Amino acid sequence: MSRESLSDLNTRTLIGNTDARGTAWHYRADLQAEEPNHYPGPIPVEDVRRRLFDWHAISVPVATELPADLQTMTHLDQNGHPARWSYLNERQAICRDDTFEVMGIFAQGYAMHQYDEWLVATVADILDSDLAISSAGLLRSGAIAWVEVSMPESIITPEGVEFRPNLLATTSFDGSIATTFKRTITDVVCDNTRETALAERGPTFKVKHSRHSTTRLSDAREALQVVHSVAESFAAEIHRLCQTTVSQREWSKFLDRHVPIVDKHGARLTGRARSIADKKRARLDELYRHDIRVAPWAGTAHGVLQAVNTFEHHDATVRGATRPERNMLRAVTGEWARIDSEALQSLHAVLA
Repeated sequence: MSRESLSDLNTRTLIGNTDARGTAWHYRADLQAEEPNHYPGPIPVEDVRRRLFDWHAISVPVATELPADLQTMTHLDQNGHPARWSYLNERQAICRDDTFEVMGIFAQGYAMHQYDEWLVATVADILDSDLAISSAGLLRSGAIAWVEVSMPESIITPEGVEFRPNLLATTSFDGSIATTFKRTITDVVCDNTRETALAERGPTFKVKHSRHSTTRLSDAREALQVVHSVAESFAAEIHRLCQTTVSQREWSKFLDRHVPIVDKHGARLTGRARSIADKKRARLDELYRHDIRVAPWAGTAHGVLQAVNTFEHHDATVRGATRPERNMLRAVTGEWARIDSEALQSLHAVLA
C-alpha cells in the first residue's frame, strides 16, 4: 500500500505555475483543506516554509525493553510483567518535533539536514527573475522532502521538443537518500523528467549525513548554479539524438534487447513471463508509432528514449505506491538516470 493518499498529495505537496502547466494528476479540489496547494504562478518561499517545513527533526534516545525484577523495574510491559528500559547509547532516533513520529534510527554519527536550511535557504539563494520554485513536497510522513526550481517559461528546440530545465534539491530523514542537488529536464509534452545528459550522468551534488557535512553547504550553493547551464546543454543533446536515425529494423532489434523474449540461456520465455514481455513490447511499439508524445520523433534516438521514458512514467506497473509518488521517488533517488542510461546503452549496441 502507498504511504501517500490522495489527501496527503493534496496537502503535503505544492504545485506551481499551473496557469502555464495545468494541475497535477492528483489534484482534487475537495481535498485542498483551507487553502489550495496549486499556485497559478511561482510558489513563494515563505509558503514552502509555512506549509511544509514548519517543523524540525530532533534526535531522541533509543532504548530496548528487557525483563526486570521488582528492584530494577522501571515499568510494566504490555503483559503486566516487570520490565526495564536499556538505552542504546550508540543509536539515536530521528523524530519530527510536532508529531514525534520516528522517521529513522541511526548511529550517533548521523547528522540531520534540516529541510528549511538545506532545501529552502540554499535554493532561495539562487532564485532570481529567471528562476522560481515550481514544486515542493513531503513523502513518507515527512521522511523525504524535495524542492524543485524551474525556469517559468518552457523552451522549444528547432526539432520541436518543448522542455523545461529544473533543479531538484532533496534529502531525507529515513536514510533512503543523501542530500542531493541535481538538474533534471521536464519534457513538457508528457511531463516526463529526464536526465539532462543522457550519455552521461547530469551534474549531481551529494552530501552524506555525516558530522562534517555542514561544511559543504557553501559547495552546495555553488553547485546549484548549474541550472543556468541546463538549457543549452540539453538542447544540444536533443539535436544530437534527433540527428541519430533509427530504422524500423533497428527499432525491432532495440525491443529485443530492451524487452527480451528469451532468457539468459537463449530459451524462449513462456507462460506469464512471455505474456508480460509481449504486453510491454506492444505498448512501447504503440507509443513509438502512434502516440503524440513520442511519434513525432519516431525514427530517431530521441523517439526511442522518449518511448521508454513515457512508458515508465505512465504505463509501467506500480506496486506499493501511487504513480505520482513512485515517479517522484525515482527522480529524487536517481532511478530515472538508470532507466535512461540502460535504454541508451541498448540503443548504442543496436546502432553499432
